[in-house]
Amino acid sequence: MLGNLETFQEELAASGFPPLVNKLAGADFRGRIATRDLGPLRLVSLDTPESSCMGRERDASDGENLAVKVMTRGRTRIEQGRGDAELGPADLVLLDPTRTLRFESTAAAHVTILVPRRELRIRPAQIDRLIGVRIDGSNGPGALVSVLARELAWSASEFREAEALRSAAAVVELIAVALEARLSDGQPAPDELLRTRIAGYIEARLADPDLSPLGIAAAHHISVRRLHKLFADQPLTVAALIRRRRLERCRAELTGSGRTVTAVAARWGFSDPTHFSKLFKTTYGYNARALIANNRARTTKTRTADPEQDGGHQGRR
Repeated sequence: MLGNLETFQEELAASGFPPLVNKLAGADFRGRIATRDLGPLRLVSLDTPESSCMGRERDASDGENLAVKVMTRGRTRIEQGRGDAELGPADLVLLDPTRTLRFESTAAAHVTILVPRRELRIRPAQIDRLIGVRIDGSNGPGALVSVLARELAWSASEFREAEALRSAAAVVELIAVALEARLSDGQPAPDELLRTRIAGYIEARLADPDLSPLGIAAAHHISVRRLHKLFADQPLTVAALIRRRRLERCRAELTGSGRTVTAVAARWGFSDPTHFSKLFKTTYGYNARALIANNRARTTKTRTADPEQDGGHQGRR
């Protein structure tokens, strides 16, 4: 779709992109956008004039997806996290829609793959190292991702459902390979290695109600002060990381199971249901019980839907 600035921004938001302020956009702005889904992935093709944009930090609840941007024409400079990437045709970069973003580009065309964060299975500390970092799209795994992104942007709608799911899994695997290859380009500092080990330790013990900075420090033979210093330049403190990851586990389980809020909260280390409910609403903006109600509504609708109608006509974007 080709449209003016207002139409373009509306389509961009509908595609799952964060709001962007383009300092160079005027009345003569014209941009083209096309969106296609491939299983759990969304591919967004953009054709834009010269731009200078900024996107502000968003709530963590908007962070279900990560974005892999692949340049097809023009040049872009992107700043996000600790990264500062200069991208040319075929290059790619990993972006986090919840973080502050700045970029300047010539007239350009690019394809962005929105990937559910859970599909990549990359640790938060590793994602921090990759955000905003240029990945060479001219050779190696990056080249495979670059070529596939450009091809799928135009052919994804031709896939049957089973083909789309299998193809999406292959694309996610290639993206993971390209990201891991980029991680191995430089040797991480000792602090990064230790921080990664600690993040993995936390992830494996989220259900333990006694998980705490004191126990984590003791398990890694460091002081609590040293532990806090390791995370001083990270988005979350150790305690906040534990709390956030537990909340994310709770939200995922409440979305897909029939268990009660109290049972799910207790399973992930929240012994006080009232405290959990307040924390959940503060973080996500809605009550945890709303997820239970939505599950019941979906289940009821599925059971009462006419089988022929339910299976024969699925909405397409």
